[in-house]
Amino acid sequence: MKTNWSAAFQIAAVYVGTVVGAGFATGKEIVEFFSRFGFIGLLSILMSGYIFIFLGSKLMRIAARIQATSYQELNEYLFGRFIGSLINIIMLVMLLGVCAVMLSGAGAVFEEQIGLSKYTGIFVTIALSIVVMILGTKGLFAVNTFVVPMMIAFSFLLLFISMKLPNFTEQILYIPFAEDGWKSVAAPFSYAALNLSLAQAVLVPIASEIKHDQTIKWGGILGGVALTLILISSHLTLVMLPQLETYAIPMAVIMKTSASSLFWIYVFIIYGEIFTSVIGNVYGIERQVRKYIPIPTTITVCFIFIICFFISLINYGTLLAYLYPLFGYISVIFIVLLWMKPFKGVN
Repeated sequence: MKTNWSAAFQIAAVYVGTVVGAGFATGKEIVEFFSRFGFIGLLSILMSGYIFIFLGSKLMRIAARIQATSYQELNEYLFGRFIGSLINIIMLVMLLGVCAVMLSGAGAVFEEQIGLSKYTGIFVTIALSIVVMILGTKGLFAVNTFVVPMMIAFSFLLLFISMKLPNFTEQILYIPFAEDGWKSVAAPFSYAALNLSLAQAVLVPIASEIKHDQTIKWGGILGGVALTLILISSHLTLVMLPQLETYAIPMAVIMKTSASSLFWIYVFIIYGEIFTSVIGNVYGIERQVRKYIPIPTTITVCFIFIICFFISLINYGTLLAYLYPLFGYISVIFIVLLWMKPFKGVN
């Protein structure tokens, strides 16, 4: 059967939209894992990109082949029933933690860029997410297919502006001193592991609904390539920002100083990316919870948001700096076993 390119692009958009969350869209996550290490960070991004392309596609193809309807079934296939159950519990905690980071990031956008309170941002995000969650998969596709291309376009616009700045070449080749420089070696693996292990909550049920192997394969490849290009362009832009580690939303700071006329559109796009990741994570958690407790979607989603809300009250930068690297190191075992798992027809 021929590849359904329309469906492949939709899968790619959901893949990108799920990974490009609060930390990615704001630039904070890219700074934490890559940009603060300068040129070494760029090399790490290339390795992460390869993992996103190869293992992201493999993950979805396996999920479709075994007809997994949730990440629980995929993990039990990869790890076995007992260890898979333990991994699923860890995954649930991680998804709740990351969803809280997303909500905190939405609050940070409202507080730092719009001038409204953090709580306004959090409550608006929760309300909009519940509406999209009620619409189900169609709502998830619709939001991602609009926001993701906009994010890619703005990412390359900022790169184009940055390339015109003096000392661009010298800056991207510069390797700053970092006391925890060893993390630059682990970064491509922990970063890709974190995002792939979390993205499976959305990618597994999506792949199972699409079913067609070649379409899923190319959706994974296109999504992985898009993620790599956004990472590279964002990194090359961020390294031009002095004291980049001090900002909660460094990408917005760059846009405000470089292309102020487009600033508010870009803030909307950042918020849109955070929003896509919130609904992606909650969608995955909700599908998992309903396998054990048959309660209506709205009640499940509200309960999830209550838990995430209380965690999100912690400062956004603090949450991201501690939770993301920790979850990344825990997730490395997931991508190692995914890589090692032999599967006929998956290459």
